[in-house]
Amino acid sequence: MKRLFSVIIVAALTAAMILTAIKVSDPMYSASGIREDGSGSGEGLSEQIADPKELHDDKTLIMWYADDSLTEYLSAQAASYLSETGIHVKPVLVSGVEYLEQINHASVYEGTGENGDIITAPDMYITTHDNLMKAYYAGLASEITDPQKVVNAMNYPQTALHAVTCAGKRVGYPLYYETNFLLYNKTYMANIAKQNIEEPEFTGEETTEEETGANDGNTDGTVSSNSGITVVNELSVSGNEAEEAEDADPMGDEDVVTDPQVLEKLANMIPATIDDILTFANNYDAPEQVESIFKWDVTDIFYNYFFVGNYINVGGEDGDDNSYFNVYNQQAVDCLKAYQNINQFFAIDTKSVTYDSILKEFIEGRTVFTVATTDALAKLREAKENGEFEYDYGVAILPDISQTLKARGMSETSTVVVNGYSYNKDMANEFAEYLSYEKAADIYKKAGRISCLKNVTYEDEEISHVMQEYEKSVPMPKMIEAGNYWVQLEIAFTKVWNGADPDETLKELDETLGSQIDELEQHILTQESIKIGID
Repeated sequence: MKRLFSVIIVAALTAAMILTAIKVSDPMYSASGIREDGSGSGEGLSEQIADPKELHDDKTLIMWYADDSLTEYLSAQAASYLSETGIHVKPVLVSGVEYLEQINHASVYEGTGENGDIITAPDMYITTHDNLMKAYYAGLASEITDPQKVVNAMNYPQTALHAVTCAGKRVGYPLYYETNFLLYNKTYMANIAKQNIEEPEFTGEETTEEETGANDGNTDGTVSSNSGITVVNELSVSGNEAEEAEDADPMGDEDVVTDPQVLEKLANMIPATIDDILTFANNYDAPEQVESIFKWDVTDIFYNYFFVGNYINVGGEDGDDNSYFNVYNQQAVDCLKAYQNINQFFAIDTKSVTYDSILKEFIEGRTVFTVATTDALAKLREAKENGEFEYDYGVAILPDISQTLKARGMSETSTVVVNGYSYNKDMANEFAEYLSYEKAADIYKKAGRISCLKNVTYEDEEISHVMQEYEKSVPMPKMIEAGNYWVQLEIAFTKVWNGADPDETLKELDETLGSQIDELEQHILTQESIKIGID
């Protein structure tokens, strides 16, 4: 009955997500969770094992994962764990399509399938934290036991702890994270810092409104003063300055990026706000190959979210409480206005831009600043080793929108989850902790992923700077009712970038999502009533 129960809960949650435009890939499943051909009910299974526990023993653990980049890391840790404990861990790479549905099916229908295939459920699996609420309610995620009591604020940022918390319980071990940050060409910045030291008046004074002739509402490349952005002109290099920029070696002295005096100066030059980037663009004598001062993927909400992240609240601290829903407010509207206004400064074609194309431009030295995610670090390292990246890079926290409007990015935490149907939960908890805590330092070396664990030492010190952004980031909400939130928010950003009124767009988004949350909440309550009737 318990396993049938899981089918009903997963079916209810899946039905809820259908209402929020999340596609279910297998149309053969009916609302009850039973396949229309009968196989889901077990009727199509031949020689089904009466006791699925026969498929498991106390010396073997099965772990599922869907990211092939983890293969070397998991294989190495499984071998290490076997030598230390005598317990065999079998990492199994599966498709990421309908990932939880696959786990649920394997957990509910363990045994022998129609073709004689053995269906074996994982004892644990790796998934992103936004799946945890669905998994927990379906019985596929159990509260962690944390054998060594290491999952705490001393070892992990609050961001990670909030990410793995569902309904007041920690239901996953933080493994690695994805977040965004300001990525900059350190070679370019170091050369400017060095020239500032040698020629203190190199950058000149900040351009004032009087000097630029800016005024509210004009369209000549300036931003109106009521937008929260400093009034500056677009980057222009001409005359002798252009000749000097072309003649200068963009690489400069190879040792410039390691000079302590230069680095101290450089640290004070990193833009703290979007205003600062615009001012920098106005004063920078760019090398000939530089095409963009600041360019990022404006088509992806993950890279845009920092504009409004500090003023939007969906799901509360743990992202699982639908009583927290605040999208439409004045600060968020002001941030979107600022986002719209910078469109005239940075000519970014939404039809052709992609994250990969922007990262390629950065590697080629054509962009000074961009918004990147943690995957970029491994790509930069590889490009450096291959001789494709001739510069050094730096990592900094995302710039605030203005002096008064603060930025806050988004994060996604990948976790190790112990399956609620596992017959070896204690063993699974021990290995999950081993993976995420004791062997945390190995995940970057073997998989290019950054561990959630604090104080991990990296050969490249810039990697440790990413943790600062992760610590202040907003974890993606995990509440079921927010399934369509990201799609709608991304659409709203696109509309605003293309000229739609920020106030009206955000108000419409608030109303649309609010009604969807109410509708889905009622749907889930109805399914709960059905569940109680079965009990």
